[in-house]
Amino acid sequence: MKLNQFGITFLSVCIAAFSGMRAAEAASFSVVADGLDNPRGLTFGPDGSLYVTEAGTGGSGACVPSPSVENQSLCYGTTGAVTKIGDGTQKRILTGLPSLALSDGTDTAGPQDIKFDAAGKPYIAVGYGSNPTFRATLGNTDLGKIITANFNTNSWTSVADLANYELANNPDKGDVISNPFSLLLQGNNIVAVDAGANDLFSVGTDGSNLKAIATIPRQTLTNPVFPSGASSSPFQIQAVPTNVAKGPDGAYYISQLTGFPFPEGKANIYRIGSDGKPTVYTDGFTQLTDLAFDPQGNLYALQYANQSLWKGNLDGSVIKIATDGTRTTLLSGNGLESPTALTIGADGAIYVTNRGDRRGQGQVLKIENPKSVPESTSTFSLLALVGTASVTLLQKGKATGLKN
Repeated sequence: MKLNQFGITFLSVCIAAFSGMRAAEAASFSVVADGLDNPRGLTFGPDGSLYVTEAGTGGSGACVPSPSVENQSLCYGTTGAVTKIGDGTQKRILTGLPSLALSDGTDTAGPQDIKFDAAGKPYIAVGYGSNPTFRATLGNTDLGKIITANFNTNSWTSVADLANYELANNPDKGDVISNPFSLLLQGNNIVAVDAGANDLFSVGTDGSNLKAIATIPRQTLTNPVFPSGASSSPFQIQAVPTNVAKGPDGAYYISQLTGFPFPEGKANIYRIGSDGKPTVYTDGFTQLTDLAFDPQGNLYALQYANQSLWKGNLDGSVIKIATDGTRTTLLSGNGLESPTALTIGADGAIYVTNRGDRRGQGQVLKIENPKSVPESTSTFSLLALVGTASVTLLQKGKATGLKN
């Protein structure tokens, strides 16, 4: 995703009916955490607790131009955090992390995702969502980087600077913008998605050998639908990759949000094998933000919104894709609003960050006893064995990498 787009920075306006899918019966869920500031990624730690990143609300520090909101600025603060959830309690265990947002605390970039290595060491993707050229005006900040943290001392160190890599290399040859959004750990290696740069990166946990290993392609819409109506002129949109998951087949699976005008049914899940080339694994989704495989090889996809963002409906969906391609909607709407991430617990329950576009209103949900309706597979293409707000409208561009 790149410059001049719609402010997702974190996804903020949303959706209702997913094209080609029947409505699901309401699943039950419980709220296991509340009062979060723009919650994003979540994962279980080695202690069995659930950890969630909060992108924060920006602050009153120096500002950079917003690439998604004309004539407005994103201002710096240290309101990002990591919250630990366990034993019926929630507590911020890492605070003071960098955050960038509009003056109202929306369109936010900050701590986007967290994962632990085999030794229990946490790594965090910190978003940015703007042109790296301007970052120096904010001072010495870790926006646009991967960091590792020490919860006991409330401190962290930089591991890799993805924003600087984008500035120096710009692998997709588009607008220069960076917004690290998700990561996974593989031994001594980190694989990360930059939703602004449209790239998949690899870097050692010691910061060595940072490189782009794949670029997610742009799409051309033949009959795009804009807020002003349909157009017969072809329109190219940004990919806006949002999450990377390792499949049972060893390949990487990438979820896609898509850029403005956020066409319904045009978001893909890509598969990247050993050749490094992205291929469409399955299609027909709308604004995906996360993926997760269960132990049986079923893939779960999270829709941030079920309709084009500019329509203003905030309902999202959790969709299960079985190994035979059958799709099932586990939860759609009914309290699921602008969800940003999901993970699967050891008990098989699905945990979702909810209201990921709001200050003080974010939640973590536990989906229990889901009832579901099988979906049509007419738009489902299986290319390999199962092995992936403030919303402001601009005339054209990219979704500034999910910042809020």
